[in-house]
Amino acid sequence: MRLTTATEASRSFAAVLDSAEHGETIIVTRGGRRIAVIGPAPSGNGAALNDVLRRFEPDEGFAADVASVRSLLDDKVAEWPADWFSIPAS
Repeated sequence: MRLTTATEASRSFAAVLDSAEHGETIIVTRGGRRIAVIGPAPSGNGAALNDVLRRFEPDEGFAADVASVRSLLDDKVAEWPADWFSIPAS
């Protein structure tokens, strides 16, 4: 972990991102106060989600709930009102 000022982070933002990409966490300060943390983004390939889905099977009402929500969907595309782009006279 390292500290950098907002000014320095701004001047060398590409380098800050490179550091974060390589696993480093950067604390950005302004006026001596911590204002932001820049670090590596979490990565995932869906394995954790698959584990959860395998451990917790949907209850009996799940399919009915999904069907109920789908019935509320409207596939029609609403058109913009014809006068939407008009600019009121001042």
